[in-house]
Amino acid sequence: MQIGNSVPPFVPAPSFSSARPLSSDVSPDIARADQAPVTAPQEQQANSSASGREEADRASTDTADDSAEVSPREQRQQQLEIADLVQRDREVRTHEQAHAAVGGQYAGSPTYSFKRGPDGQRYAVSGEVGIDTAAVPNDPEATLRKMEVVLRAALAPAEPSAQDLRVAAQAQAKAAQARVELAELRRDEAASASEESKGRDDERQAQEASDEQGQQAVPPAPDLDLYRRLGELSSSEPGIDLVA
Repeated sequence: MQIGNSVPPFVPAPSFSSARPLSSDVSPDIARADQAPVTAPQEQQANSSASGREEADRASTDTADDSAEVSPREQRQQQLEIADLVQRDREVRTHEQAHAAVGGQYAGSPTYSFKRGPDGQRYAVSGEVGIDTAAVPNDPEATLRKMEVVLRAALAPAEPSAQDLRVAAQAQAKAAQARVELAELRRDEAASASEESKGRDDERQAQEASDEQGQQAVPPAPDLDLYRRLGELSSSEPGIDLVA
């Protein structure tokens, strides 16, 4: 990258010649009258003096410009500083964007702190991304899923910072607590389901026993065929008369 001169060129202040002081007892009109007219040689001498002053002014300006220029060593130092700032800017942006990309809905937008380099450009030297690490109320399963995302977001950069590691540890602790709560909830649900199933079985068995008792209490239906056969036998036998 080309390095420009960061120091503005020196511009000398215009010089003003002071007027010759007047004596207290001489009026301005008298002073002008006493002055002799300027002859041609005097004009050339004045022009020579003015040219000499202009050359001196230009020489002093060139000297100031030379002194204001950046030396090759300083240019090299500025180049190295800008290269470091460019690399730092790239690392910071990559780091924070990794947090935001993996964190998804639980991560905020990256914010950066900038430093102005010798070239006048602003470079990101630090940044941060807000991460929501709060547990989901009354839902350990949702909390567990959320903490898994937070953990991945905290460890997303290639080189996590100390703060990233603290957030990851916090997410791991809350995930472990959510697993315990989820296991207890599932045990309670399993016990409740078992009791409900047992109650249904008891009810079914009681209904079956009641049905069996009802069937035993009802007398069997009469055998109509037996009555029919008895009737046939009675009609076929001869009558017997009994005489006293």
